[in-house]
Amino acid sequence: MANDRFLLSRRGLIGGLTSSSALLLTGCGESQPPTYGNLLRMGDNFTYAMQRSLLSPTSLVREYDRSEVTSMPATGTYDPAIASTGAHDPEAGRDYAVLRKGAFADWRLEVTGLVDRPTSFSLADIKRLPRRTQITKHQCEEGWSAIAEWTGVPLHSLLTACGMQPSARYVEFYTYDKNADNIDMIDALHPQTILAYGMNGQDLPIGHGAPLRLRLERQIGYKSLKFLRRIVVSDRFQDLGNISGGWAWYNGI
Repeated sequence: MANDRFLLSRRGLIGGLTSSSALLLTGCGESQPPTYGNLLRMGDNFTYAMQRSLLSPTSLVREYDRSEVTSMPATGTYDPAIASTGAHDPEAGRDYAVLRKGAFADWRLEVTGLVDRPTSFSLADIKRLPRRTQITKHQCEEGWSAIAEWTGVPLHSLLTACGMQPSARYVEFYTYDKNADNIDMIDALHPQTILAYGMNGQDLPIGHGAPLRLRLERQIGYKSLKFLRRIVVSDRFQDLGNISGGWAWYNGI
């Protein structure tokens, strides 16, 4: 009898969490969480729903004084042109090596998908857009953190320049290594979500994603993809590899 009561309680808890997630997500405008699938993913969905329902979509993470900048550990830093490091992609790695040799003069960021004006931006083009500098803490999934100053263009400014369409729901990021990921429009339009080309007053180093990386300050560090080459605006969610690889899609902080 005690075991029966335990099983019923556990089923009730799981059912309650599922129902709560569905209700919360309905309030967020999502008909179904993008990572829906199994019990573990339902936990991810519940976290996503709670954060989206209880926290302001424009709430800011803490920004620090320049005197508080720390060293940034080398963990996770690499050159995508070198086959023995990181998530090397042979074809994209070769392209990156050529661009790096030319000091990224021929590098372009393509923005396509649900935009009125698909555009290929040079680094100079991006630097002419409105800029933002912020000193924030990088929170790593491996347990370390560091404070750095980042300078770049707010993602919402770039999307506005391209004429993002009202049906847009997700922004996908593709890189010169094997990494790819996407975020929802709440994070995409957040004022602290930037495409950074500067770090601590200097050009972005190769180890930290030169010439351009995403800084997604309201999520754990692995969501801030490096070595950007293409952005696609979409109305449909895609698993671009992290979820099927075992990583949570949403890691809000």
